[in-house]
Amino acid sequence: MSGDLRKIAFIGLGNMGGPMAINLVKAGHEVTGVDLSPSAQEAIKKAGGICAHSISAAVKEAEVVVTMLPAGKHVDAVYRGEDGVLKHAKPDTLLIDCSTIDVESARKVAEAAHEAGMHMIDAPVSGGAVGAAAGTLTFMVGGSDEAVEQARPLLDVMGKSVVHAGDAGAGQAAKICNNMLLGISMIGTCEAFLLAEKLGLDPQKLFDVASTSSGQCWSLTSYCPIPGPVSTSPANNDYKPGFAAAMMLKDLHLAREAADSFGAETPMGHRAAELYEQFCNSDGENRDFSAIIQFLRGGS
Repeated sequence: MSGDLRKIAFIGLGNMGGPMAINLVKAGHEVTGVDLSPSAQEAIKKAGGICAHSISAAVKEAEVVVTMLPAGKHVDAVYRGEDGVLKHAKPDTLLIDCSTIDVESARKVAEAAHEAGMHMIDAPVSGGAVGAAAGTLTFMVGGSDEAVEQARPLLDVMGKSVVHAGDAGAGQAAKICNNMLLGISMIGTCEAFLLAEKLGLDPQKLFDVASTSSGQCWSLTSYCPIPGPVSTSPANNDYKPGFAAAMMLKDLHLAREAADSFGAETPMGHRAAELYEQFCNSDGENRDFSAIIQFLRGGS
């Protein structure tokens, strides 16, 4: 391909990966998608991409491989497995893993990629399915300066912000810490509105005060968990997920595992994980994570 256009293999075309891959197609890149879902394959094909039915077929001529997968075990299998990327991609291929996984798995796969003569970054995202579709994701990136600069033009197509957090695994570390803070702040925001209800305070008045004073946070001003103050928040759309509670619970579990492994004290993070686990177990897993306000209120 000519100019800055690349041959890209994109593995994992789900709610996040699918829109990200389509944005790369729209930018003119030659994108070959791989996914177990026929509907996901059809979507990338309809957008102008190419479908492949195996990792080997997708990556053998690729200059770049992007992955968006559910968990560390899937990332490890896709890259290091017997029929994985490292067995079939060419030397010097750029590997971009956008999955949210544990730091140790990210570092292990990156080391294997380095030994195979390839360049790899971990680049988990923030912004949800809406951000994936709009191309406004934030990437938290771990890897060498060289690999990050190679990846930056592609990340700029899929997102609006790229933060190079450090060496391999640093992107995952940043994502885990950020989302632990998000889970904690959402619960705190919900508790404030629930207390306001009991005190007879108009929720809009609480929003007006807290959004312009020391209680201000993203969970309040961009993703308010009650209907009304923020028109674009899931609370105004029956809590249909922009970021599902099950995904928040996954990230809180990763944070808890990291804290336990590295000896960090995160009592609020642990408690947030417990509450989201209870919420998910009460049929909340497929609702937006802000819907935990209904669980805390005692509803469903």
